[in-house]
Amino acid sequence: MALSSLNTDPLATLRSTAARDPKAAIKEAAKQFEGLFMQELMKSMRQATLSSGMLDNEGTQLGTEMLDTQFAAKMTGLKGGLSEAIARQLERQMGIVEADKKASPAINTVAQRTPLRAPNSAQEFVALHSEAARNAEGASGIPASFLVAQAAHETGWGKKAIRMADGSNSFNLFGIKAGADWKGATATITTTEFIDGQPKKVAQRFRAYSSYDESFADYARLMKTSRRYRDVVASAESAHGFAQGLQRAGYATDPAYADKLGRVINTTLRLQRLLA
Repeated sequence: MALSSLNTDPLATLRSTAARDPKAAIKEAAKQFEGLFMQELMKSMRQATLSSGMLDNEGTQLGTEMLDTQFAAKMTGLKGGLSEAIARQLERQMGIVEADKKASPAINTVAQRTPLRAPNSAQEFVALHSEAARNAEGASGIPASFLVAQAAHETGWGKKAIRMADGSNSFNLFGIKAGADWKGATATITTTEFIDGQPKKVAQRFRAYSSYDESFADYARLMKTSRRYRDVVASAESAHGFAQGLQRAGYATDPAYADKLGRVINTTLRLQRLLA
């Protein structure tokens, strides 16, 4: 192999590609941006879940960084991922393609037609539900980013959705249970509840909707009209206040609910900044 090939400047290569094929260059640049973001995301998630120990040293840290880089590479360039959204935005800004006003709603429309398909990535989940979350923000006063984050936390970024008896989607993004006053459809599943501080599997009835928009609207109505959650809305000026308010109001039985939700909110905010 020639020495010159080992010293190839990635930026120079990208510029050369841009001169020949602008769309290909944009696609490659978007993948590089996504790769950098995924590495930072992996680092942030690891720091949020692990603490440094006495056995940590430069060797173990280097190994961890290399492992994170490998994971980030595997998650970069996936269909429907962040790189595609970045590429579309760059193409519009550079005038390569004409902006399609229906591009954003298209994701939502596809999801409504194929409700059983889980989002391929966290980025797709955020893009899918941003519009409904903004509408719910207007109705409840809770920031849209907090609403998307709570939906992500409750459903595992859409991969652990509540299903009806026939396997179809209940569209329940917030884990709202069906009490005696609920007159709509329901889905009964086995879920984990903390009873006397211990996790136990119990059967619970949950509300079912006809669309994700309906789920967001019902959640906004619950937060706005229920006296139980009045302080949640009042403390939603910050992510910490919102998460702790839900914990105090008994929204979930998990004693670590607020901390877990807070971490998901931070991740959601990062994704929204990149998708903006």
